[in-house]
Amino acid sequence: MQRFPLTPLSLVCSAVLLATACSGGSTVDEDVEGASGSVSGSLNAGYVSAIDQIGLPVGTEVGYFEDHGLDVTLADPFPTGVDAINALEAGEVDIIQVGVPALAAAGEGVDLALVGNYTGSAVQRSVDETAAIVAAEDSGIDPDDLSTLEDAKIGTTFGSINHLYLLGLLKDLRIDPDDVEMVNTAPPDMPVALETGGIDAAVIWDPWPITITDQVEGSEEILRGGGYIPFIGYIVTTPEYLEENGELVEAFLTARAATDQWIRQNPDDAADSAARWLTGTEPEVAQAAMEYNIAQLDGRFSACNYLALDTVAVLLEEQGQLEYETDINDLFVPGPILSVEENNPELFDDLPEVPNTAEIESDHTFIREVDQEACAV
Repeated sequence: MQRFPLTPLSLVCSAVLLATACSGGSTVDEDVEGASGSVSGSLNAGYVSAIDQIGLPVGTEVGYFEDHGLDVTLADPFPTGVDAINALEAGEVDIIQVGVPALAAAGEGVDLALVGNYTGSAVQRSVDETAAIVAAEDSGIDPDDLSTLEDAKIGTTFGSINHLYLLGLLKDLRIDPDDVEMVNTAPPDMPVALETGGIDAAVIWDPWPITITDQVEGSEEILRGGGYIPFIGYIVTTPEYLEENGELVEAFLTARAATDQWIRQNPDDAADSAARWLTGTEPEVAQAAMEYNIAQLDGRFSACNYLALDTVAVLLEEQGQLEYETDINDLFVPGPILSVEENNPELFDDLPEVPNTAEIESDHTFIREVDQEACAV
């Protein structure tokens, strides 16, 4: 089977930690409520070893999948979203978590069905609390005057979500990207590059900003979040699997919604779990990162999610990273998560309400001008 080729977008979409997850087995003593009992089945699921994707292994640890009649087997964590898509296409897993690489894969003809979020927002287009810029002590970059980013050497990972965050910020500051020296830098290399003067600042996702400020003396987080871009991360399967296993997919999304709510309500416990699953992640780093992660932990779909994907695609196209020819209506399948929302409203009652104008039906059709009006935040 032809595999989706590894491109710069392979470095995308989430706070990738170059680590492996620990083995299964519940270590959280938590009584789980809300068992459906109406579905029974097994499936294979895949994720990237990352703070923002931790809901999948946490769900197995806490027991929510089992409680909803599912026997979920986790694949070894994938190094990138592209690897996850390759495994999905090959039939090695049934459901994955992936962000921006879904756009490039769709452009290559890979059939995908986006059925929910693992990170993002159904109430606003732009959410980026898990992204930050860390500057070296003598960088000359003033956190109170970000126009000082002009002419700076900025480390980012080309084609990735942190690259998009930088582009969104520069666009807001009206700084031409050509007036900034962007240095293509992998996240693990950023601390050394910052310390040795290879770059003046690093633009990166959690937990790296926290790790870098701990490791590089005098470094400072000069900006976090700000709503410059939408972070996107989807729960993805194939149209064929969804058609044949709709009830399992809906049960999976219900269990994920329960897990996400547990994480939002128990961030310290979730961080402890993340430190166990993400080898090499210190508990205090996981706790700091989790506080930002829960700001983007919204599994629902609305017009804002369609608009977010469109916004990211346009940014990538403007930078020559993507030929945006995909109709995103062919990717989104909102029916399963909308059903979960309708049947289990209590799993979302701690989240802000979706604006009435942004609410969608299962047959929603994205039209940029209409959805921009619907999600005017």
